[in-house]
Amino acid sequence: MADLDIGAHRLPDAVLRPAREANAFESTVERLAAAIRLGVFTVGEQLPAERELALQLGVSRVNLREAIAVLRDADMVETRRGRGGGTVVTYSGTNTGGGDEAGAAATLKLRGPRLYDALDFRRVVEPGAAYLAATRDLSADQRSWLVASESAVSAAPIGGPHRIADSRLHLAVAALSGSAMLIEAVTRVQAALHDLLSAIPVLPRNISHSHDQHRAIVVAVLAGDADAARGAMEEHCDATSALLRGLLG
Repeated sequence: MADLDIGAHRLPDAVLRPAREANAFESTVERLAAAIRLGVFTVGEQLPAERELALQLGVSRVNLREAIAVLRDADMVETRRGRGGGTVVTYSGTNTGGGDEAGAAATLKLRGPRLYDALDFRRVVEPGAAYLAATRDLSADQRSWLVASESAVSAAPIGGPHRIADSRLHLAVAALSGSAMLIEAVTRVQAALHDLLSAIPVLPRNISHSHDQHRAIVVAVLAGDADAARGAMEEHCDATSALLRGLLG
């Protein structure tokens, strides 16, 4: 079981897992890009030192430098030289690469079966993560982190910043489950979900409904009601899935 002493400052530790040895470079790009898109590292934040990050990802510093160069080319980070320099996140959730929603939707339709499989997978893993989180003896710091994560979603401007805050909340629930395998699964499914949501119009009514569901999930987790936490997350996953299947199917 993963370390349960996880607060906001530990989210990168929970999400960034060692890269796959067979494709270390590609895997490093995938994991760092997903962490940035999902708000594990937010705009203006500096990535950990090269040595620390390479150790955490289980890759050579050469592989890490090449992966960061790809992220620079994708306008997700920039590297600053000199005292206090380092690699800083520039992705804010709005610089999605210049594609329009119609073009993104057409691309997603070609990938539909794979992405819809991710929705089905999400329906299994995220309710399970919420269930486990509700069974844990959470510390005051962890409880405060969960409440703050939910509040951040409600307060975030609609669009890219809201999607990032939303992802951070779901990753927080996964982290509090204490299962390293669930954390990895939720990270991957949230990355796929990010692509799907980026391809549809922003729907204020859906956002409001989503906020209510988030609140129900958090209340159930904090109350230690595992069945209610799982049920609330299932309802949330089902609502999002129905919306995406209807608009992209």
